Amino acid sequence: MALSGWFVGLLALGVVPIVLLGNAAALAGWVGFVVLLAALDLLLAASARAVKIGRDLPARVRLGETVHAEVIITNVGRRTIRGMVRDAWQPSAGAVTTRHPLSIPAGERRAFGTDLTPFRRGERRSAHVTIRSFGPLHLAARQATITVPGALRVLPPFNSRKHLPSRMARLRELDGRTSVMIRGQGTEFDSLREYVRGDDVRSIDWRATARRTDPARGGPSLVVRTWRPERDRHVVIVIDSGRTSAARIDREPRIDTAYESAMLLAALASRAGDHVDVVIYDQRVRGRVQGARGADLMARLVDTMAPIDPELIETDWTAVPALVRSITSQHSLVVLATSIDSPAAARGLLSVLPQLVRKHTVVVSSVTDPEVAAAALERGNRTEVYRAASAERALLDMTRVSTAIHQLGADVVTGTPAELPPALADRYIALKAAGRL
Repeated sequence: MALSGWFVGLLALGVVPIVLLGNAAALAGWVGFVVLLAALDLLLAASARAVKIGRDLPARVRLGETVHAEVIITNVGRRTIRGMVRDAWQPSAGAVTTRHPLSIPAGERRAFGTDLTPFRRGERRSAHVTIRSFGPLHLAARQATITVPGALRVLPPFNSRKHLPSRMARLRELDGRTSVMIRGQGTEFDSLREYVRGDDVRSIDWRATARRTDPARGGPSLVVRTWRPERDRHVVIVIDSGRTSAARIDREPRIDTAYESAMLLAALASRAGDHVDVVIYDQRVRGRVQGARGADLMARLVDTMAPIDPELIETDWTAVPALVRSITSQHSLVVLATSIDSPAAARGLLSVLPQLVRKHTVVVSSVTDPEVAAAALERGNRTEVYRAASAERALLDMTRVSTAIHQLGADVVTGTPAELPPALADRYIALKAAGRL
């Protein structure tokens, strides 16, 4: 049962005659009269449980997008239900309004919609629907909370997909599908063509030159080899889901930036003909995508990443080399998406890099905080000077870890949350062009 504001107002209205008459017995009489009216009103109210409830909502939505979720209520009772319905979504589902006025005649059905704009990844749920049915006097209501489970999976937004067309154009240049032909050692031979000014002399094929004669010049014409990037290579992306991935940088967790970088790199490598495998790991494998290509790869990626949040535990880096070996035994590009802010936290990562670089090309990807770089430049007063000193120390620690990674034979890619995904894609293209992949 629930009491409305009308009941409280009617009860308070009795103060006026009581004050005027000064009779204490009138107080008890008025209270009894109002309670009797409320009981009668409750008796005449329709049952809040004489309903059938269903849901109509999409299964998935990208983070930041808005979807419309509906609760469909059918009145199976014999009285008209008048009152209020509440669809209890989690706060992170971003429901605009959860309460709706209710009026359903007997035997009829109504739909009540709620716009949802989630601001967190994962499963956003609504477990119950509450119906409050008032009587004709609107003083008291019958109330029932009915279990009607509903779930909406919020996928990573993949905002970095805007960088995909420009990087695909650069890959097409590497692949020889545009007028620009890239040549370099370690890539697959494509064709022969005549030398033009500006070509790399190292690409001249002297045997083919000796066999070809230019009639206009009366002598041999230089012939160069053209190359295309190697295909069917492996790209293994290991995303650190340990405690350092929970830190928020530029209003998003580190792990979300790692997801953006992994999705852009996976889309690019898949379209370049390479095999992409993604593992989310801390002390156990939290998610894995293997053997998928094309559209199926991206669909499985976002579905796997959506519900996984960082665990507040240290990542067990000693198991990573064995994890990579279980995925592929061939030479591969191994991308480790983690944090290199602190030498102490990076000690485990540095200890396993020699095992990985012995057989693979390794790239360590880490997001940087733009506020730290900005703080290092602000020295207007004493507080800012201390803050700048702390920021410089943090930047120095990152530089020390980066230097150690380079000395062990791996590459480092760093950037702000907006800069890191395209920077990692550029490094992949550079490795392709250099024949290291």
